[in-house]
Amino acid sequence: MSVTKSTEGAVAVKLDLMSPPESAKKLENKDSTFLDESPSESPGLKKTKGITVIQALIHLVKGNMGTGILGLSLAVKNAGILMGPLSLLVMGLIACHCMHILVRCAQRFCKRLNKPFMDYGDTVMHGLEASPSAWLQNHAHWGRWFVWHFCVRCCPRWKSHHLPFLLLPFLLQVVEAVNSTTNNCHSNETVMLTPTMDSRLYMLSFLPFLVLLVLIRNLRILTIFSMLANISMLVSLVIITQYIAQEIPDPSRLPLVASWKTYPLFFGTAVFSFESIGVVLPLENKMKNARHFPAILSLGMSIVTSLYISIGTLGYLRFGDDIKASISLNLPNCWLYQSVKLLYIAGILCTYALQFYVPAEIIIPFAISRVSTRWALPLDLSIRLAMVCLTCLLAVLIPRLDLVISLVGSVSSSALALIIPPLLEVTTFYSEGMSPLTIFKDALISVLGFVGFVVGTYQALDELLKSGDSPLFSNSTTFLR
Repeated sequence: MSVTKSTEGAVAVKLDLMSPPESAKKLENKDSTFLDESPSESPGLKKTKGITVIQALIHLVKGNMGTGILGLSLAVKNAGILMGPLSLLVMGLIACHCMHILVRCAQRFCKRLNKPFMDYGDTVMHGLEASPSAWLQNHAHWGRWFVWHFCVRCCPRWKSHHLPFLLLPFLLQVVEAVNSTTNNCHSNETVMLTPTMDSRLYMLSFLPFLVLLVLIRNLRILTIFSMLANISMLVSLVIITQYIAQEIPDPSRLPLVASWKTYPLFFGTAVFSFESIGVVLPLENKMKNARHFPAILSLGMSIVTSLYISIGTLGYLRFGDDIKASISLNLPNCWLYQSVKLLYIAGILCTYALQFYVPAEIIIPFAISRVSTRWALPLDLSIRLAMVCLTCLLAVLIPRLDLVISLVGSVSSSALALIIPPLLEVTTFYSEGMSPLTIFKDALISVLGFVGFVVGTYQALDELLKSGDSPLFSNSTTFLR
């Protein structure tokens, strides 16, 4: 927890995951007015107030929602029409519970140690120090470095890097199909389209827009883009839902429980659909009144889980075994449903600014703490420009960047979201007395997270080995017309 008050009565906040441990210690000793500043700003720059309850809810929903929801129908197919929705519900409950655990542990150590804020790494370190094991107490600093270097550095940074990469399939589907797109949305004729331009050139076309977006350093201003992303994706989901809800075939033809061989494919997709734990503490620390955050967290995750289950189930009911990796490929090739892809392009662009915020807050404060105030702003902007250029460069130079990202996410997201929080609860509250049932529950969740780590890593490595030198996208794309 990281909310304090300045002498002027304004709420002062401090973003978690902002800097390495050394710079974090330095920041603790600074005047509290530093905490009133907008992210990445050094002392003397413009100040900003904390975000409201509505703004926090918007950020939380947007941090979870993305193009992954379009692939959940295929995930439900891999689990079964009954097992799939039930498993998504369980995954949503577990993910939300782990987020509450992390917030509760951070608040406990803030109160116990009389600190205004506590980031993920420090929370883990103090949790190990509070454990009954002498070995863990002596090596508690390993926990902080593990979280900061292995999880906090890898997961948010790669997540922000892969977002513009996800723009390509939607843009290709629209541009390459423009000549054959009609106003008739009732025909089911299949159209084969061959790309006329290298997909890497499409990626470079987004660079100017991404540069402008990452120059926004204020989380309150990013709320506008987050809201626009939510609106664009909500409208697109409404359009998709009204189409897939029509003429649903008899569901009895679909298996209630799919083969156990395909269930790991579902699990790997579902567990990484709820990987937004990295934005939980930053949002809680940025709220004007952090006491309302647990309710906001529960409400936001309920909205996200409900949308996941609805779209995933309806898509599988509508298309059955013909469901594709992205439900957008099952839509007719008419302008109404092409607009869905355009809306997702706008939503992903707006999302990039928000996802870029977390890795920027890891790297930039650490860098500007080593220069004078005069050079803080130029260095801030230079680092942002370099990071976004690196994003596009990776997408251009690495043919299968999506699989590399999947591998990095598989390794880091499971640990960050499912494995660490339950173990952290045990080490934090064990000395105060915990029921055997609670300990068993925490152990079970950590084992589930480890299974996700193994399954996700295996999937990513297997796909990387199979892909070889295959191009990013196939030479032809299939659309329904």
